[in-house]
Amino acid sequence: MADGLQQNQQVYDINIIGGGPTGLFAAFYCGMRNATCNIIDSLPELGGQLATLYPEKFIYDVGGFPKIRSRDLVEQLKQQAFQYDTTAVHLNERVEGLHRRDDGIFELRTDKQVHLSKAIIICAGIGVFTPKPLPGENVDAFPDDVFYFIDNLDKFRNKHVLVVGGGDSAVDFALMLDGAAKQVTLIHRRDQFRAHEESVRQLHASGVEVRTFYELKALHGDGRLKRATLIQNKTQETVDIPVDAVVSGLGFSASLGPINEWGLEIENNEIVVNTRMETNIPGIYAAGDIVTYPGKVKLIATGFGEAPTAVNNAKTYIDPKARLSPGHSSNRKE
Repeated sequence: MADGLQQNQQVYDINIIGGGPTGLFAAFYCGMRNATCNIIDSLPELGGQLATLYPEKFIYDVGGFPKIRSRDLVEQLKQQAFQYDTTAVHLNERVEGLHRRDDGIFELRTDKQVHLSKAIIICAGIGVFTPKPLPGENVDAFPDDVFYFIDNLDKFRNKHVLVVGGGDSAVDFALMLDGAAKQVTLIHRRDQFRAHEESVRQLHASGVEVRTFYELKALHGDGRLKRATLIQNKTQETVDIPVDAVVSGLGFSASLGPINEWGLEIENNEIVVNTRMETNIPGIYAAGDIVTYPGKVKLIATGFGEAPTAVNNAKTYIDPKARLSPGHSSNRKE
């Protein structure tokens, strides 16, 4: 085996790249179609960004749940995915190379081994993501007090917390912290927010102090963060406020990494698919935030619709005699 990698000898029907919400739902639907699948993810746990970055965040746009905490949604998805014995999981493995053998079997190489399958569904979210740097002087001097995600609200109990940004992440972080922290201040360089309208309404109705046209100029402290200097970007006036922790909501930079080298049609760092979730390479499908097509809307709910479409079409690719539409899930016997 090339590079001395071990080969997983089992040939799965489908290798699923990515263990986030879309990947987990795809695994469940593989079970519905009696298709064996193998989830491969570079993270140490299933759930993608919901598990690693936003476990305390409430999700509002999943059908059947008026609201559900991210970690609880991931747990429900895991229970759903593993109710059948058709799913294998390999975590802490970074996908690297892809090769199709003469017999049509895909060899998917990770940094640890090679996985074999008849088809592939890419559900890798936004790909490899890294936090966008937080601007301001002395930010690097307080690594224990500057956060790029919230995995535990207890870290912020009774603290003065500054949230930076104006998108969904920043607004969600501020709302999560409201009631847990002693004081939450959100600053945004403009007066227009990029978050959902309902989230912005909740923000202005909350106890969060919202300062628009403000940016972070500098952080200060004596080993631990004590205060922040903010600058009003219209008047250039500065103000100091007490701060024990800063949460950046400026988002992440994403890259498809080695997937870029597989010969897939890529547009703006996203994989182009058709209405069957097919890529330009036969046998390779994609679903979730990583895909693009006319009218695409990036929601978890959208990924939940795309995953069964990808699985059903992969099923007919593997077995042309299989039905594309298996009927309603309510018809399936326990």
